Order: sequence, then C-alpha cells, then structure tokens
Amino acid sequence: MKNKNLRFEEVKLDKSKRNIWFRMVAYFRTALPLLILAMFLALVIILADLINPYITKIIIDDYIGGKNPLVNIYFLGGLYLLCSITGAATQYFQVNILNYMGQTIIHKIRLQVFSHVQNMSLKFFDKNSTGSLLTRITNDIEAISELYSGVIIDLFKDVFMIAGIVIAMLLLNWRIALVSFCIIPLIVFATVLFNKKAKENFRWARSLIARINAFFAENISGMKLVQIFNKQKEKFGEYKKINDEYNKATVTGVRLNAIFRPANEFINSLAISILIWFCAGDIIRGTLDFGVLYAFITYSRRFFHPINDLADKFATIQSGRVSAERIFELLDNCEHSESSDSGKSLAKAEIKGGIEFRNVWFAYNGEEYILKDVSFKINAGETAAFVGATGSGKSTIINLMGRFYDIQKGEILLDGVNIKEYRLDELRKSIAVVMQDVFLFAGDIKSNIRLNNSDISDAQVEEAAKYVNADYFIRDLNQKYNEPVMERGATLSAGQRQLLSFARAVAFNPPLLVLDEATASIDTENEEIIQESLKKISKDRTTVIIAHRLSTIKNADIIIVIHQGVITESGKHEELLQNGGIYRKLYEIQFA
Repeated sequence: MKNKNLRFEEVKLDKSKRNIWFRMVAYFRTALPLLILAMFLALVIILADLINPYITKIIIDDYIGGKNPLVNIYFLGGLYLLCSITGAATQYFQVNILNYMGQTIIHKIRLQVFSHVQNMSLKFFDKNSTGSLLTRITNDIEAISELYSGVIIDLFKDVFMIAGIVIAMLLLNWRIALVSFCIIPLIVFATVLFNKKAKENFRWARSLIARINAFFAENISGMKLVQIFNKQKEKFGEYKKINDEYNKATVTGVRLNAIFRPANEFINSLAISILIWFCAGDIIRGTLDFGVLYAFITYSRRFFHPINDLADKFATIQSGRVSAERIFELLDNCEHSESSDSGKSLAKAEIKGGIEFRNVWFAYNGEEYILKDVSFKINAGETAAFVGATGSGKSTIINLMGRFYDIQKGEILLDGVNIKEYRLDELRKSIAVVMQDVFLFAGDIKSNIRLNNSDISDAQVEEAAKYVNADYFIRDLNQKYNEPVMERGATLSAGQRQLLSFARAVAFNPPLLVLDEATASIDTENEEIIQESLKKISKDRTTVIIAHRLSTIKNADIIIVIHQGVITESGKHEELLQNGGIYRKLYEIQFA
C-alpha cells in the first residue's frame, strides 16, 4: 500500500500548467545549431534506409529472371552498398553529436537544480528528507541524461521514418498501402494502453527508490545509535519492507515490457500476413510484380522498427519522463528564500549590529506560535544572552535574525531598518553563527576555516586560529593547517571542532556574532579556552549568546529570559538573581 505521508516522493502535477515534453525539448534551445545538424543527419539516415528497399524491388522485378541485361545490376548493387555505408557513417556522427548535446544539457540542469536547492528556505528542508533530495539530484538527473543522450532525438527520427515509409508506400502502390495501414489503430491502442500502465508503475517505482535512499541516509547517519540499542533486526525489517515494494514495482515494469514487445511483433506478423493474402492473387495473375510485395514487406517491417525501438526504450522513456516531472516539481517549488538581489546593499562595515524585535509573532506551522508578542532591543556592541527551558524559542530567535524564516506578525530591525529591506546575502554575511553541533566539510583545516572564500588568505586563517586559541592543537597535527578533515570532522574532538568554528567566525569578521549553545558539549578544560576566546571575539561587536550554562553568561550586558515563547524578565545577572524569578530558579538548580 502506498504511503500517503510522502511529500516530495510522490508527484502530482497539474498538466494544464506543465507540459513535461515541451519543457524538456525547450532545453535544446541552448544547443540549437547542434540540434539542427542532428536532425539533418537523421534525415540522411532515413533517406538511405528508404532507398534500399526500392533498389531491391527494381533488381527483383527488372533484372532477376532475365527480363533485362545484368549490366546495370552491378550499378544498383554499388548504389545499395553506398547507401548502407552513408547511413552507417552518418549515424556514427549523429550519435556523437547527440551524446555531446545531451551531456551539455544535463550539465546545465545539474547546475540549475543545485543552485535552486541552495536557495531554498530552511522550512523546505524541515519537510523533505535528505535521501529524497539526493534521489532527485542524482538518480533522477541520471535518468534524464539517458533520455537526452539519444531517446528524444530518436523519437523525432522515428516519426520522420514512419512518415517517410508512409509516403514511399503510397507512391509505390496506394491500394496496397491502405491495406497495410489497417493495423495502425491496433498499434495505437496497444501503445496507449501500455503507456498508461507503465507510467503509473514508473512513478511509483521512483517514489520507492526515494524512500530507500532516505532510509539509507538516515540509518547510516544514525548507525551508532542503532548499534547501541541493538536495533539492527528491526531496521532491517523496515528496509526489507520498502525494498520488497520496490522489487514488486520493478518486476511489474519488466512484465509490462515483456507483454508489449511480443504483442508488437504479433501485430507486425499480422500485417505481413494480410499483405501476402491481399497480393497473392495479383502476383499469380501477373498483375502485380513480386518486387512490389517484397518492398512492401520490407517497408512494413521497417514501419515497426520505430515501434520496436519504443518498446526497447520504453523503460528509459518512462523513467526519464517521471524523473523530469520530479525535477521540474523541485524547480517549480516556491518555498525558496527571498531574492538576494532585492533590498538595500550594504557592506558589513556599514552595519553596526543593533538588533530589535518589535511585537514579533512566529509559528513554524499555522497558528502554533513559538514566539508570542516578543519585544527586546540589543544595542550595537552589546553582549546579550537568552536563557530558558528547552523548546522555549531561543534558537528560533536566532533563525529569525538571519531571516531563515519569515515572521507572521511584527518587525525585526537591524540598525533601525527592517531586515526585509536588506539584501539577503548582505544580511547573512553580517551574521556569524556558532552552533553546538559544528559541521565540518571534508577537506582540510584551512578550507574549513575560510569555507573556500578566496578573499581570506592563509595568513588570515592562521591569525584567526591563533586569536581563538585553536592554533595550539593545529600545530600538533601532522600537516598543520593542511591536515585532512574527514566528513563532519569525525577525527577531531568536540572541543577542537568548536574552536575551528570560532576561528571561522573570526576569519569572516562579522559585526554580529551568534553563539547557539556553543559550549554545551565542551569539557571544562576546553570551556576555559573557549571562554577566553569568547572575550576576544565579542569585543567591539554585537554578541548574542544562547546557553544553558549560566556561568558562561554572567558578564552579559543583558540577559533575556524566555518561557514558552514569551519574555518573562530581562536585565543583568545580579538584578535577575535579586528578582527571584525564573532566572534565579535556574541558577539555583545549576549551582545547588
């Protein structure tokens, strides 16, 4: 039974708004000269294929049996060979052109999809699994690649071939041609029926492979937890269930293809049988040449070649079409961040870092408000701290500062200007966020500090590392700043990863620094080092700290207590202790 909770895995498109084939063909505009050349070569191949049966007809009717001298038969044989060589050579060049053109288009689609995904809002990633998105970017684009590398142009070629055969048959003998065409409704019926069944099956198969990839991505990331709780058997059972469904879908596709091809061959044989039955009497009476019947049988078989090609490539065609639907649905998704090209363009030096929330209401879903009428002001250069229970809305406030989500009510101001009026890229360049779960990319130490920003030199990288006391452990590494970093920084300790994240923040030198539980998982020794680093990097810049360890925020200029999405109290450390409110209770619990 299909999972009704699938989001991106199941695709339902409004066909009145999205013509898949039209959009796919539209990509050929970027390679129009090559497309025209490929179409011309296709016509040459078709012409060569259509001439040969007629040459054979002339040889049979005019030369075999001694009707005419055999002198010209050598010329006709040479012409037949020339047409065959021309068709083969032309096809060689056409295949190369098609593959080059197809890969050029796929290269563009890959860039377009990745760029689009990069600009999607965090809300989009909250709702869609990594595995599902990876399926779109890898498997689906690869399926489209197979389609572009020959199938689409082959479809055009097949249409021209069918049209050419129809014209040739009508010119040769229109009565026999009409008899041959009587089986066309049967072909159309079989093709339409197969197309409907196969398309539904391929769409479901694609949704299942997305679920398999999502399951893999999730379980590989959480393998340590699976093994700790000894849940390998249960997880294997979950995977087997999805895999069995996928196997069923693929077997159904194979069976459909196995039915269509023999059915097509039967219709072809039926057409030839009708031709023989219709022409036999005329041949016996001498009113019809045998060569004409031979030519019609040859044309009839070649008429079915494009349809047989369709059967052979139907898996590719349907897989590519469904994948194209999924890719275009991703590209059409409107859950993207606001355009970074709109709004005020300000350099970081012009932003001082004053933050103000005015009556802000925010909910991730509907009206389930996480923040309720929140108002506070942090002056430029101040250090502010947010404290409160888990789920009170502290991290949400940070997400709203960088405009990763847009609020439903109220205003958020940066230096007195609504953040919606800033260019998004300029706004986010002005804010550096250091999180509890530090993400490091595969590469080396220095690339993780500068994040491949060529404007940050090696000297600046080292200076930033020294400034936050990260240099002491980097110097002990075998390759120093060129030391390889494994995926997610698996070979480094939590404290080392955190120091690198501080160095990253310093290297980018933002006017606004945000620390989201940055010291929560750090041991006492590393915490002292980080606290010393914090004093340095928070100097002369606005610093926002979220911390459960109240010892780390004693010296903040303002401490804001948030409870269930509402600010309950604010002030300095000593003031809040004297008030005897939530902050004092939290402090007493921690230092009891």
